[in-house]
Amino acid sequence: MDGKGKADHVFIFLEVFNCEGGIQSYVKDVLHAYCSVSLQTRRRTITEVFLLRDDRKCHNPLDHDTFKFHYLKTKNPLLGRLRLAVRLWNCLWLRRPSHVFCGHIKLAPLTQWLCQRWGVPYTVLTYGKEVWYRLSDRERQALVTAAGIWTISRYSRDRLCAANELNPDNVKIVPCVVDGDMFTPGSKSPTLVARYGLTDAKVLMTVARLWPTDLYKGVDVTIRSLPMIATVFPNVKYLVIGRGEDRPRLEQLAQDLGVGDQVVFAGFVPTSDLVEHYRLTDAYIMPSQEGFGIVYLEAMACGKPVLAGDADGSADPLQDGYLGWHVPHRDPEAVAAACIEILKGDDQRCNGQWLREQCLSRFGKNTLTQQLTLLLNSTVNSST
Repeated sequence: MDGKGKADHVFIFLEVFNCEGGIQSYVKDVLHAYCSVSLQTRRRTITEVFLLRDDRKCHNPLDHDTFKFHYLKTKNPLLGRLRLAVRLWNCLWLRRPSHVFCGHIKLAPLTQWLCQRWGVPYTVLTYGKEVWYRLSDRERQALVTAAGIWTISRYSRDRLCAANELNPDNVKIVPCVVDGDMFTPGSKSPTLVARYGLTDAKVLMTVARLWPTDLYKGVDVTIRSLPMIATVFPNVKYLVIGRGEDRPRLEQLAQDLGVGDQVVFAGFVPTSDLVEHYRLTDAYIMPSQEGFGIVYLEAMACGKPVLAGDADGSADPLQDGYLGWHVPHRDPEAVAAACIEILKGDDQRCNGQWLREQCLSRFGKNTLTQQLTLLLNSTVNSST
């Protein structure tokens, strides 16, 4: 790395491109929005992005002139962190950025230590359950001394602050958004209908990881609700998209409840193919505990009604029930009652065109660009 040019901003993330998930999707949207802001403001400075667990083999659609990416994945995790610390030290020393954005709480103590030595302000990005409990003293101190904290929803802000005695006024909301050009309404694919056996079915769907640590997604709760739904809609089927070691238990649960033929496990589906699967469904059902829930936006952008838990970050995408149904997240009876109401289709929240318009007006990609513009301007003003 030479000393030419000023690194106006620096981003640090655990991983973005080597795996798929809610955080990774959100971070990509943030970086896309940052590109848009840079174009609008004609920023000519260098933006360094450090990726602790990504390597050069990953597909990176953002690998262009706006960013300089540093891929730091190693077989030995401690070696990777050491390489990150050395690279960041050199970047701060040679480039003297105006601001550092730390993309995960686990990287916050290192970010604090380095930034304080060079007098560089930093902001910590948080998402969901990784900050919903009492953090270590070092992590909490990194938040206390940060110039800013960003998170994705009111719920995540409130849980973070309550658990760690932080001032909510110091936490800014940077919401998840959806690509309205990618996620669009459309007819059901005959090929997929045939593949999953969904002909003439009322289809419910969930996209979720199926690991024992992800019980909060509520797939088992939805399976338990199916016998009750079937009393009104005997042709109901439940399409579960995702993979994980909890799948055998869920399959056995469906068999034990007599709905084995009505639950379809599709396995992993890449993001590029998700829109065709959303179009298969009559309702997106995930009685979960989310930090936000990007999947709800994806479903609504496709014109599909949604059901979520009633005590989590989904209050933001569902606009406190204005755009969808909230139910107690571990209550099969409540899930069943809401699903029956949705499948009857009499509520405005089942109007696909209206739902899509409302969703995109609040959570289209322009929303994130506008919010990021304001926050970046505020970091500039606070640093001068």
